[in-house]
Amino acid sequence: MASDVVIRPARAEDEREVLEVLRSVWSRVSEPGPERPADAVLFDERHPVERFLVAERGRRIVGYIAQAPASPLESNRHVRHIQGLAVRESARGSGVAVALVEAVCAAARADGARRMTLRVLGHNTPARQLYRRCGFEVVGVLPEEFLLDGAYVDDVWMSRPLTDVTHA
Repeated sequence: MASDVVIRPARAEDEREVLEVLRSVWSRVSEPGPERPADAVLFDERHPVERFLVAERGRRIVGYIAQAPASPLESNRHVRHIQGLAVRESARGSGVAVALVEAVCAAARADGARRMTLRVLGHNTPARQLYRRCGFEVVGVLPEEFLLDGAYVDDVWMSRPLTDVTHA
């Protein structure tokens, strides 16, 4: 990763800039939901700021990742789920996404988690390759789960153990 990028916990005052990153990379390749308006709220009860990490270059946020418990069940407490990952176009190819994935996995591991899961659209080849490089494996596919711009798209579930040190 570029040595000038720092991964840190998000702060409440980062919300506008994190939302700007999300909006700058939104497309039907990566998102089944609608594009968020510029004045949307990102940090809320379901997505508290404490679950976000940001990648910062200088004073500018160039990427973020969010994770949460996989479910509210006590019996599932050891599993975390990546809820979102975005990196500005200008920072792609420099290892920022891998650093964010590894950092969120390390944070979850430090909090007692044993497994990290995620969902990715079947046609999002770059994201699927990134996650494979980070040690994730496909554990299930929901065929034709989404209808996006007239085409059916699979929902791919991936998972990785957190009991190892690193996959990057």
